[in-house]
Amino acid sequence: MNNPHLISQTANYVRTTLQGAEAGHDWWHINRVWNNAKLIGKTERVDMLVVELAALLHDIADSKFHNGDEEIGPRTAGDFLKTLSVDDEVITHIQNIIRHMSFKAGFDAKSFQSAEMDVVQDADRLDAIGAIGIARAFTYGGFKNRELYNPDIPPNLNMSKEEYKNTTAPTINHFYEKLLLLKDKMNTATGKHIAQQRHDFMLQYLDQFYGEWNGER
Repeated sequence: MNNPHLISQTANYVRTTLQGAEAGHDWWHINRVWNNAKLIGKTERVDMLVVELAALLHDIADSKFHNGDEEIGPRTAGDFLKTLSVDDEVITHIQNIIRHMSFKAGFDAKSFQSAEMDVVQDADRLDAIGAIGIARAFTYGGFKNRELYNPDIPPNLNMSKEEYKNTTAPTINHFYEKLLLLKDKMNTATGKHIAQQRHDFMLQYLDQFYGEWNGER
């Protein structure tokens, strides 16, 4: 059963905590993922309290902004939920979702899965593709002072987890190393349907990008 007061308290905490965050991982990213999760959750048999809380807290302390510490996110989320007297079982479930849902977590052997994680993972992946996904990719690339594109640096399609975490490649490479792979990694029927349209938009964008880069249009 859902708990609107608990969810609103969590949303307020996240909104406050992420003030001033990098624009691709700020409150508005969380808000979009939260909305995506609610949309997808309507067609799945899941505990929506777990789904909504995990969607709200999934990037409360993203490891890429905390020296690669992959436990700071689950720990921060758990500490907050304990202050609201959330059941330990629910907290552990949410922490496991946060711990295992990211793209980079996919480099490791799969050790956790739940229907709720499937929903939140799809919701987060949808925000990484399409028009907003493109905007977020270049926002983060600018934040890291990366080149837009360099024809002399091809995408690396066989990266290890450490190589992925530490890459400094141009932003266009990120499309091939992650964004264009997400459509086929979606878990739910709703997620797959939405992802297809966003995937097609990215392909159109890349075609336009290369045409402009080469002075052809």
